[in-house]
Amino acid sequence: MKSKASPPWLKPTVDYVPLVVFLVAYETRGLMVATGALMATTLVALLLSLVVARRLPMVPLVTAVIVGVFGGLTLWFNDDTFIKLKPTIIYCLFAAALGIGLLRGKPLLKAVIGDALPLDDDGWRSLSLRFTFFFLAMAVANEVIRRVLTTEMWVLWKVPGSIVLTFVFILTQTGLIRRHRLPDGEKAD
Repeated sequence: MKSKASPPWLKPTVDYVPLVVFLVAYETRGLMVATGALMATTLVALLLSLVVARRLPMVPLVTAVIVGVFGGLTLWFNDDTFIKLKPTIIYCLFAAALGIGLLRGKPLLKAVIGDALPLDDDGWRSLSLRFTFFFLAMAVANEVIRRVLTTEMWVLWKVPGSIVLTFVFILTQTGLIRRHRLPDGEKAD
């Protein structure tokens, strides 16, 4: 099956609709139902991506596997610990992947978003390092919040709190992006 360009609505749909469904289900039916709803909508979002773009994007695919495993454990054992661990594990995986890429001299962010954001090599290294530390900080924050606060507070941290914090972090990177942006039409090696 040949990959084709994705319509602009697809990525936000795949990334955020499962989280919105999770939040609505949590508020109306509780964490266990919300966990099942998250698992189902994540799978539907991946299938939508496969049908529309004829490919499965790596980050949502990895996230879906982790949602499936930890959501399944949550439902099987009727224990919310597993679903609350999921963000920590995802953040740690992202940090590890970015960190290993940096150690190997191949910033993975460039491979993921390089076409949309033309930066020089120093910019990719700096941005990848910053995202590595950001994901580690998010993992620590999730661990503190899940252990110290109530489930309701954890859900608010997860949706919308961590999403808003991620957008704020990205906005704080605009100075670095401006300094290292390549002129229009130019691509990094």
